[in-house]
Amino acid sequence: MKKYTIFLIAGLFLMMACSLKKDNPSQWRGLDRQGIYYETGLLKIWPENGPELIWSFEGLGAGHSSVGIGNDRVFINGMPDTLGVLYSFDLDGNLLWEKVYGEEWHVSYTGSRSTPLVVDDVVYLESGMGVVFCIDSNSGDIIWEVNLPEKFDANNIQWGMTESVLIDGDQLICTPGGEVNNVVSLNRHTGETIWTSHGFKEQSAYCSPILVKHNNTWLVVTMTATSAIGINADTGEFYWREEQLQGNLIHANSPVYSDGVIYFSSSSAKQNCGLLALKLSDDGKSVSQLWRNENFRNLMGGIIIKDDFIYGGKYRKKEWYAVNKISGEETLISEEFDTGVIVSADSLFYCYNEKGQVALVDIAPNKFEIISSFEVPLGTNQYWSHPVIHNKRMYIRHGNALMVYNISTK
Repeated sequence: MKKYTIFLIAGLFLMMACSLKKDNPSQWRGLDRQGIYYETGLLKIWPENGPELIWSFEGLGAGHSSVGIGNDRVFINGMPDTLGVLYSFDLDGNLLWEKVYGEEWHVSYTGSRSTPLVVDDVVYLESGMGVVFCIDSNSGDIIWEVNLPEKFDANNIQWGMTESVLIDGDQLICTPGGEVNNVVSLNRHTGETIWTSHGFKEQSAYCSPILVKHNNTWLVVTMTATSAIGINADTGEFYWREEQLQGNLIHANSPVYSDGVIYFSSSSAKQNCGLLALKLSDDGKSVSQLWRNENFRNLMGGIIIKDDFIYGGKYRKKEWYAVNKISGEETLISEEFDTGVIVSADSLFYCYNEKGQVALVDIAPNKFEIISSFEVPLGTNQYWSHPVIHNKRMYIRHGNALMVYNISTK
């Protein structure tokens, strides 16, 4: 089965970045969902007021999703009232079309959640109501849709379905959270069911799954309400589970894989919370706990692995940490920048905090050096969207506004 998530050495990724094939997807937190964008030739310092703002758009409506990019188009979804809208722009910021796709989450922390996944000539997204859509990227026409709660006998969750669907060849992987159909695979062309997995028979938990190649095994790895789980990507066979807790059953960070170990980051609970490292068996069918760090509590800002360390911020604290990926030992490296989202590109880090500041940062096991920073000038409500870096541009979403910055050295 063809796999879209590619786990190769960094050098191969750098070569790929210059010549990505058409069918490489633009998806949540980058090509392999690790929060790393494999581009070079990016600015090492920004002008005093931030990089050049190439174009912006206000009027998306409420939302926290990031952009998806493909076929020289930019896609982003929002909620102007109670209905979700998918917008299509050209690379110069001209609005090509907008498509109302159905009811969006409008109860609390309203707006779009899931980042559009762009593959070939189609866009996939999941609404906060749990409906998965396949949309023609040229026209905006809906090709098919599947209501996950209805079809798979599941319930929505407190703040709405939030996962960004995962692609694996002709499969779309989704987590309706039903007791029988906990994690499911849909045919990406038709929406028909390929397989279902009982998982650990508990609710979805805001987590976007990842695809892991470990030796000769392909795994779907995600978190549900109280669990970190691993499933055979080809058949849906349930392999393993380890307890992972959070007080509100929120596991909004995607797992991250490195050197045979999967890292799961959640926030507070009385026990079995924080940053969890699970070592895979040779065949990937079982795991053993390598360590757990309950002090490192990152709810939804993401973590980045670089060399032998994990970097990220403690939820709603002015604390950034480096965590040794082998031992789990932490080092506090900064208390000067509010925490939020972190992504990486071209050896530096991009931090977007909950006060609306974006910083270019040089981070190492004992260093958090802010090189440049600026305040986001447009938008509404929370600063929760994850930045996207594509073709030497940085895409920042703040509620109803999208801003696109030139971060190229040329």
